[in-house]
Parts: sequence; structure tokens; C-alpha cells
Amino acid sequence: MEWRDEGIILGTRKHGETSAILEVMTRAHGRHLGLVRGGRSRKQQPVLQPGNRVDLLWRARLDEHLGTFQAEAIEMNAARLMDSAVAIYGLQTMAAHLRLLPERDAHDGLYETLAVMIAHLDDADAAGELVARFELLILDELGFGLDLSQCAATGARQDLAYVSPKSGRAVSRQAGAPWRDKMLVLPAFLQRGSSLRADPAAIEDAFRLTGFFFSRHVYEPRGIEAPGARAGFLAALRKHHAPGKTLIEEPAAGEITR
Repeated sequence: MEWRDEGIILGTRKHGETSAILEVMTRAHGRHLGLVRGGRSRKQQPVLQPGNRVDLLWRARLDEHLGTFQAEAIEMNAARLMDSAVAIYGLQTMAAHLRLLPERDAHDGLYETLAVMIAHLDDADAAGELVARFELLILDELGFGLDLSQCAATGARQDLAYVSPKSGRAVSRQAGAPWRDKMLVLPAFLQRGSSLRADPAAIEDAFRLTGFFFSRHVYEPRGIEAPGARAGFLAALRKHHAPGKTLIEEPAAGEITR
């Protein structure tokens, strides 16, 4: 068995004295693992860093085997990303989300999105918006996508201000007003076709929104915790926007009336 593809490195772990197991998100083969012989050498270590884009050759005797990777650098992003706590935690958060998907399932759209995001993750003013949008994409790929296109009550497409915690559908400001204390806020920058930029308050609202549905549909049913990198990412964003303050803690799925 053999294939060649390009991929973005999500992580590595030691294997034996000299080798490493490489985890990558590939264009055509999804999230994939493989053994890199000599992966801990001085020559290989700079290449096998999270965020780098690499050309991959995978070989195995049988398709279900771990197999081996040969990796050559295409784009060295790791050194640039390592200078920013926002970028480091952002990449780790996205990698954790990708691990929620079945291994080796192709998601070429997610791969392209990840590549674009890595190019901008070290811009802390843009990273919050990017990762929030990525979380919406992951929810959609998992089958729990939110419908933010029109009001669930009236069908209106304008002035959407809330999301129903029960249905995951948008609600207009007027229709949702009587229940606004029970609704999740829909930041304007997440609305379809919006060209608005997000301020820190809108970023917090966005992660409360996605965090609620991750908890309800993914973490609680699977009996797992939210990735620690996500909390680190939010803390790094707040430190960037308002040094010395801490982010408002997100509500768990059960803390909002459904």
C-alpha cells in the first residue's frame, strides 16, 4: 500500500529511541498517523513541527497498518507560530477538534481551511474569528451544524440576534426578545454574508455559542472534557485584548434552559 499527499502536521510523539509517530491532516486522506524512522534526528526535528506543511509518502504492507511516512518540507510555519501564544493554543485547539472526526476520513474542505488559518493564526486580532468559524465547521462535519441563515420563528434573514439552545437555529431580535435571557447570543460577525469584524465581546459570545453545542452534542455524550488548549487559547486572546483580565467562564450545556 502506498500513496503520496500533502499534509499539515498536527503533532508528534516519541517512538523508541530515534523514531517518531507523526500525526497529520492531509488533503485527500484525512487525519492520518504514520511512523517516521529517524524522526527525532537533528535533520528531521525542524521539519516535523506542528503547523508545518509537508509532502508525504506513506507506505504499509496492509491498509489498516500504521505504516511509515517520509516527509519533506513544503512550508515551514512552526517557527513563526511559536512566537505567539494565541497561535500555539489556536493550532492545538484545532488539532483537538480534528481528532473528534474519524481517522482517515477525507475532509478536503477542512484541510484547505486549516491551511488558510495557519497563515493568519499569529495575527491575534484575526485568530479569534478564525477559530470560532472553524468550530462551526467542525460541528457541521460532526452532524451538529447550526442554522444561522434565518429566524426559526419568522423566517426573517435580517437582524438575527440569538440562537436557540434547543434547536441550534437563529432567532431574530424581535422574535427572541421575550426569551432573550434563555437564548445564546449570535455575534454579528458569524451571520451569513457579514463583513463585520469582531470585538472582544463578540469573540466571547462566539465561543460561548460553539462551546455550548460542543458540550451538549460532543463532549457530554462521549464522556470527555473540552480540550485544555481551548481554554488556553481563550485566555491568550483575553490577555492580548485586555492584559490582566480573565475570560468569562463558558456555560456548560446544562446551565442554559433548553
